Amino acid sequence: MLSVYDLISMLLVLTAVFAWINHRFVHLPHTIGLLVIGLAASLVLIGIEFAFPDILVHEDLTNIIRQVDFQNTVLDGMLAFLLFAGALHVDFEQLRDRAWTVGTMATVGVLISTGIVGTGFWLAAELLGVPVPFAWALVFGALISPTDPVAVLSTLKTVRVPATLEAEMTGESLFNDGVGVVIFTVLLAAAVGASGDGIDLIHIGELFFVEALGGAVLGLAAGYLAYRAMRAIDDYTIEVLISLAVVAGTYALAGKLHMSGPIAVVVAGVLLGHRGPNDAMSERTERYIFAFWTLVDEILNSVLFLLIGLEVLILRLDPSFGWLVALAVPIALGARFFAVAVPVLLLSSNHVFTRGTIPVLTWGGLRGGISIALALSLPEVAEKSVLLTATYAVVLFTVIVQGLSLRSVVERYVD
Repeated sequence: MLSVYDLISMLLVLTAVFAWINHRFVHLPHTIGLLVIGLAASLVLIGIEFAFPDILVHEDLTNIIRQVDFQNTVLDGMLAFLLFAGALHVDFEQLRDRAWTVGTMATVGVLISTGIVGTGFWLAAELLGVPVPFAWALVFGALISPTDPVAVLSTLKTVRVPATLEAEMTGESLFNDGVGVVIFTVLLAAAVGASGDGIDLIHIGELFFVEALGGAVLGLAAGYLAYRAMRAIDDYTIEVLISLAVVAGTYALAGKLHMSGPIAVVVAGVLLGHRGPNDAMSERTERYIFAFWTLVDEILNSVLFLLIGLEVLILRLDPSFGWLVALAVPIALGARFFAVAVPVLLLSSNHVFTRGTIPVLTWGGLRGGISIALALSLPEVAEKSVLLTATYAVVLFTVIVQGLSLRSVVERYVD
């Protein structure tokens, strides 16, 4: 059994080595390169053990990877800091101008996608003879529908898109996690029979109100408190410490109050990123704070994408549901199209959209570590293997295929 220090050391060493290999020889975008190299290394180890059964390297490394609690590492560890780092750099004016679009896609869009993915996945399972009840298919729809802010923001660093489109992609990915987690929680309770007579719509509304709106209010209060504290002093070391305290404290408090931690830290980050540089931070403090959070973002992003590549070692692959897993990719992509097209068409009479908005937002809807973490949090039921494998397939396709080709889509439909 490795200690926590041993695990962290191993991940940092692997991340540094693979990042160097990618930069020196592979030349893929940084985070995608780490994922691809981590995945390739995992597949090589699986192949070695398959060819030489007496060699137990794969089994030993699998046991090590299982010690990394991916769910808690992402949802209760990295996510708060990654979301805050992303929100800190958001263009507030652009986000405010696109508030209706972002809000509609982060709510209505997630609901539409959940329904389409769930129904499509269930019909495909029925057609192929794979036992996946409709309730569990909807759970899959809920965990795979929210776009991943980490994947989206890391991709936007390598692709130039119009400012309005960037605001829509960034804002949606930052805010739809809270909605997605609420929907996932409710549908999971229904799937395991915890909801008794069915799904109580009033209870769903109350849960959403408390989690989403409560999280926003908490984030607003925490961000404003930090802003006032920074305004009262001029010491960049203390102000960096205040920003760290805001992230850790707000996310932890939101969990205790049953509010949305992701939404809380995003709101706090947007507020500090907008108000702080204007009248709370000196030029020196602003430079240090933004540089610090950029570095935190890059390091945690690197480790997270490496983990996604290594997680293939713990998948319980079964050839019997291979076709269903393959069909999950076009089902998720088709659902993403409708999740984008419906809000855009509904709002097009009062809002001006950049040419190519629907194809770019559809293709740029990447999934990542959050979806995998939610899939890993599923109870040990018979359906978990197929849902986890399908989730992994969709994540790999969106990050590698869509992430690498997004520039071409932008050039074709926008430029």
